[in-house]
Amino acid sequence: MEASKQIFYTNHAVKQMFQRGISADEVEYVIRNGETIKNYAEDKPYPSRLLFAFNNKRPLHVICSYNIEEELIIIVTVYEPTSEFWETDFKTRKTK
Repeated sequence: MEASKQIFYTNHAVKQMFQRGISADEVEYVIRNGETIKNYAEDKPYPSRLLFAFNNKRPLHVICSYNIEEELIIIVTVYEPTSEFWETDFKTRKTK
């Protein structure tokens, strides 16, 4: 995903970033360098994806979508994955 595009943070994403101590720089790092670990092609109004990257040894997940017409990356939510829900690679969701 191209980080040169304009980035829009939803209110939910901003709240989560504030509560979790995640900066916009960290989110943009994940957008530029992250690996897509899940695509949500059916999401509306735009398809979205789950990106993962380590930033300063901190694992981060960013769920974002892309508005092609406006060349806009929309940050839906951001969080630090935990071993409660994710395997040690932070890419594989644990099965129940």
